[in-house]
Formats: sequence, structure tokens, C-alpha cells
Amino acid sequence: MASKTNAVKKAANKVAKKAKPVYKRILLKLSGESLQGEQGFGIHGETINAIARELKEVHELGVQIAVMVGGGNIFRGARQKGFEIERATGDYMGMLATVINALALQDGLEKEGVHTRVLSAIEMRQVSEPFIRRRAIRHLEKDRIVIFAAGTGNPYFSTDTAAALRAMEIKADVILKATRVDGIYDADPEQVTEAKLFAQITYRDVLHQNLKVMDSTAISLCMDNGMPIVVFNMNEHGNIRRVVLGERVGSKVTLA
Repeated sequence: MASKTNAVKKAANKVAKKAKPVYKRILLKLSGESLQGEQGFGIHGETINAIARELKEVHELGVQIAVMVGGGNIFRGARQKGFEIERATGDYMGMLATVINALALQDGLEKEGVHTRVLSAIEMRQVSEPFIRRRAIRHLEKDRIVIFAAGTGNPYFSTDTAAALRAMEIKADVILKATRVDGIYDADPEQVTEAKLFAQITYRDVLHQNLKVMDSTAISLCMDNGMPIVVFNMNEHGNIRRVVLGERVGSKVTLA
């Protein structure tokens, strides 16, 4: 019985090795909350390491990977509760929080033996490179994972919008939006048990139905440039690989 099970596993591994990615270059949008794990705040080491291992698996398929990180696990800018602060100042503080997350993710990836570069929209040369579009593309071409930090470098813009902007700049094939639910629903699935999951939906429907996928600026930017978005559950290991290999995972946002 054991030998039969091993044979099945070997056959599955052979199929996985033969599978070819449908995307050559991706931009993964990671929220700050996705790095905090079960502790509910800050940076959780085991979670960082798990994400790094999964990204390494995808990288080994020959996929060029860029990551845009948020900072909500440390500071949420203007949305920080109980802390009255000027909007622009709060947004800059949130941008600095994304740099901390980017460095933590870089450390996790390099422990896995993956060459990584952090490119920040706010210059801080001691810890990161300044964002230059051609440099970012060159790093990707050299098989380095690129981590974008500090959003766009401007207040009043979310990291969702920054992800859409960077995806266009580096000519990514798709934006992968990592969440804690299985995709896009017509209501919050954590509060409404009968919420309907959309396998595919248009940008216009997302905007008209006010679905909380990405902010409206990010969705509009993707719509204007035909950039597909795949929204999936980051908590299920292997989902990034499945999306990249073309499996139907989560929800896809397209023009039609």
C-alpha cells in the first residue's frame, strides 16, 4: 500500500515539474496584515518564512516576481484609530512601515537562497535602492525577486494603487492580490455566510457594486490598461503556484 502511495506522489511530482507557468512576470500585492500571522500585529517570523518558501517555489518555475508590500500591521496611516494625525504625515508613516516589512521579507527570501532587491519610492540608500523603473526590470531579468516599498512615495495613494502603477511600469502579466478569503464575494464572507463568490468579474462591476477588492483608483488604473487581477486566499499554501500554473483559483478581474 505504501509503495502504491509513493508511486502516486512521484507521478504527481512529475506532472507538476512538466507544468508550465501561464504568466512570465507577476506582481504580488501583500497586505501588511498578511505578515502578522496569528499574533494579530507586527511581523510573525514563521509567516514570513512560509511566504518566502512559497515564493521560492514559484521563482523556481522561472517566473519573474515583484512584490508590493503594505504596512497595515505596523501603522495604517490616516486610518489609525484613536490617533489624530494630519493625513499626509500619517501616510508617510505608513510608507515607512512598508519598508520595515520589505526588509523582513527580503531577509526571509535570502535565507531561502533567493537573490532579492528592495526598491523604495522614498530614498534611504543605507537599506534599499531607490525605485528606478529600468533598474527594477533589469533585476527581474537577472532572476532576482524585487520588493517594492514606500508605495508610490506620495501621500493620498494606497499601496493597492502603487501595486497597479508598478505592475504597469514593469510590464507585469498579472497582479496577484493576496487576501485572507477565497476571492471576491458580493458581501463580506466573514460576516455573511451566504455570500456569493465570483469566479470572474469585470472591473466595471467591481466599481459599480463597490466591492472591496482594491481601491477605486487602483481598479480604474488596471481597467484603463487592461491589467488582469487575480484575488486569492494567501492562507492556503500553494495558491500562488496554482495561480501561476493557470489553475482556477480565487477570482479574476478582467475587461469582459
